Amino acid sequence: MLKDKVVIVTGAGGGIGREMALEMGRLGAKVVVNDLGTSLTGEGTSTAPAQQVVNEIIAAGGSAVANTDSVATWDSAQAIVATAIDSFGRVDGIVNNAGILRDRFFVNMDPEEWRLVIDVHLNGSFYVSRAAAPIFKAQNTGAYVHMVSTTGLIGNFGQSNYGAAKLGMAALSKCIAMEMARYNVRSNCIAPFAFSRMISSIPTETDEQKARVERLKVMDPAKVAPLAAYLLSDTAADVSGQIFSVRANEIFLMSQCRPVRSMHTSEGWTAETIANHAMPAFRGSFYPLDRSQDVFTWDPV
Repeated sequence: MLKDKVVIVTGAGGGIGREMALEMGRLGAKVVVNDLGTSLTGEGTSTAPAQQVVNEIIAAGGSAVANTDSVATWDSAQAIVATAIDSFGRVDGIVNNAGILRDRFFVNMDPEEWRLVIDVHLNGSFYVSRAAAPIFKAQNTGAYVHMVSTTGLIGNFGQSNYGAAKLGMAALSKCIAMEMARYNVRSNCIAPFAFSRMISSIPTETDEQKARVERLKVMDPAKVAPLAAYLLSDTAADVSGQIFSVRANEIFLMSQCRPVRSMHTSEGWTAETIANHAMPAFRGSFYPLDRSQDVFTWDPV
């Protein structure tokens, strides 16, 4: 399905990114495996993770090169895309997967913890996507896949930085899809459920937490890869601007913001009439303060 296409997968040295890179290589793509080789919190660098994935793709008969540039600056993102052009002569697909975590409750979060997560997830997705955009426009073809999260789509404790970045990525994807449609360029999102190092630090102090981690362990990162590969393929030519989720053997099409209820008054609203009439009518349709596990209440299939 991806024969001779050139794809870039950021954060592909491990976890979901690694599985996507391997799957795309298996399907015939030429893969730029991007990974800084940092810790989960963004410290240190190593060429080993990206090169190991490249070696696996080549050993399986595929074609791949490693790249260790950061997604988090304009110039380094340009260098990531340049690696694809220099190595394979073109680029057909981008998977914005690179990420770090700096989890902390909002009241205790410092500006640096906010900025680092926004820089990698949201700014990084913009930088890499924007670096490829002129190439996609000139080719009159291309596809983006942005890895988002139910932390942004639904909500979670201790991840206001991560949730804000991931929901911002969903908005970025929708705008790219709308603006780049004239050039036959598509943009979609995947919110993955998978046990990887990004969630391996979840506390396991209570029975509820232990049970949650056990459920997560059955969600293999490899289960996410086929959908990402499909979305970069020509068979997905009519799929753009959508948000999907993968949870083990389940695939979901996620909702997007639309009006739920409305009220009007010919006299116009005052604070008092809003309190007395509008809010009582709306209250039954309010969204509760759910977390992902409150919405996905059944065990993975």
